[in-house]
Amino acid sequence: MSLSIVIPAKNEGAAIAAVVANACLQYPDAEVIVVDDGSDDDTAKVAADAGAMVIRHPESLGNGAAIKSGARAATGEIIAFMDGDGQHTASELAPLLKRLDEGYEMAIGARDTGSHANVGRLFANGLYNGIASMMSGRKILDLTSGFRAARAEKFKQFLYLLPNGFSYPTTITMAFLRSGYSITFEPISAAERVGKSHIRPIRDGVRFLIIIFKVATLYSPLKIFLPASGLFFATGLGYYAYTYVTTARFTNMSMLLFSASVIIFLIGLISEQITALTYSRS
Repeated sequence: MSLSIVIPAKNEGAAIAAVVANACLQYPDAEVIVVDDGSDDDTAKVAADAGAMVIRHPESLGNGAAIKSGARAATGEIIAFMDGDGQHTASELAPLLKRLDEGYEMAIGARDTGSHANVGRLFANGLYNGIASMMSGRKILDLTSGFRAARAEKFKQFLYLLPNGFSYPTTITMAFLRSGYSITFEPISAAERVGKSHIRPIRDGVRFLIIIFKVATLYSPLKIFLPASGLFFATGLGYYAYTYVTTARFTNMSMLLFSASVIIFLIGLISEQITALTYSRS
């Protein structure tokens, strides 16, 4: 099957030539697309000289936006995605592509423990994987890995769902699972990136916290809203029992807690219906 390799890049002039050259060497018949997301350096020129087709964003729109631009331009039946900072190498694509040949719709490179930038990132990714596993009912080994290969027809169905920022791997993984498409994980070792990371701990820490809630609501909102509703109801019931025994009263606080539990449940119910309608397009 024909292959397109999409590489998002921003200010990766120091690493992109080697990444593209290796991709062209490993898969000479593949279409290699580098999406330059508003770089201030010579990323676009270096990538083009190395043999890639280059798509340029005049301003930085985000990693997810670069992925979407590359996927729209890709003509291959299979699209592989990898970072342009030197962490990924096309040499490790073969096991992922083999998995697609076995019938899977998407194969994801699961990083080993030593491939994470620091302990904080390792802990955060472990937390995301655990929540995603709980929500989906299957073991998720690496929710945020940007090294993956997927059938183009299936992947392009969800372009309208993908955010412009860094959380596109989370969204596309949960979207595939929600739609009943088979995915698998293959172990990889990611190298240390070349140059400075674009991740900012405080800003992106808040953003990644939002990802946790997004994972929950993207797959099955009621799995989050129903326990929350039950917690408010149980608290209201307990408080009512306390006030009834001590003062023989039904207080406003009990009413507030009961009302909150009902509202949260109804919001979850509506969210579940919206999610079902969203994935009915696929």
